[in-house]
Amino acid sequence: MDSKLSEAEAYLWKYITKHMNDIPNLSIVKLSELANVSTSTIVRTMKKKGYEGFTSFKHHLKEQASSTINFAKVDRVDEEIRRSILKNEQEVVRTINMLDTGIIEDAIQKIGSSQRIILFARAFSELIAEEMKIKFQLAGKYCELHTDPNIIKTMSTRLSKSDTVIFVSLNGETEELVVAAKNCYKEEITTILITANNDSRLTDLCELSLIGFKSEISFFPDYEVRSRLPLSVIARILLDSYAIRVSRNKEDS
Repeated sequence: MDSKLSEAEAYLWKYITKHMNDIPNLSIVKLSELANVSTSTIVRTMKKKGYEGFTSFKHHLKEQASSTINFAKVDRVDEEIRRSILKNEQEVVRTINMLDTGIIEDAIQKIGSSQRIILFARAFSELIAEEMKIKFQLAGKYCELHTDPNIIKTMSTRLSKSDTVIFVSLNGETEELVVAAKNCYKEEITTILITANNDSRLTDLCELSLIGFKSEISFFPDYEVRSRLPLSVIARILLDSYAIRVSRNKEDS
């Protein structure tokens, strides 16, 4: 997760996201003038966002500009719509690039050896968990989904070591999920986390963490309804990989 931005850094990042297409052609001095912030603020912001500096950030944007998305068939694409499309592409591509195949393999093996899969999710993440539950069941794996806060906390105290718990949480800080993860940790229950926050309590508590990329851009700034696209990408890759492994094992037997 990014380090917390100061007020000036948050203002700068908001400016950058609104003028993303212009940034690759600006020098750090020019950006400093346009955004009315110091060059040191720019450098600090870039580092907090995971880049070595402003030049590194510009290189990243230029690489993205070579994407295969083609707007040629649209006569006029509103800039905000274009930004929305590229935001979603960024979340998918960077999430895939961040995935560790070794962790995916470990997760598949844990799932395969478990008697039950227990899914815990809240709010909009419930939709992804519901799809996962159905796919696990179609693959012949016993799976339950719990979304009620009280049931989640209670259920987490009644698990056995033959179970595997999968948490689906965008920020990894939902209180009832954290309580459940602590209960699992105490009893040495296998836990897998699907999230977009590498620096959360759930990440610290879970045995395996599959982490995606969450864009800073939100088109619903007044509400906590950020995109769960990174979680959906991870869930689908995990389920597809598991289904492939199950099918292969059947062929070999």
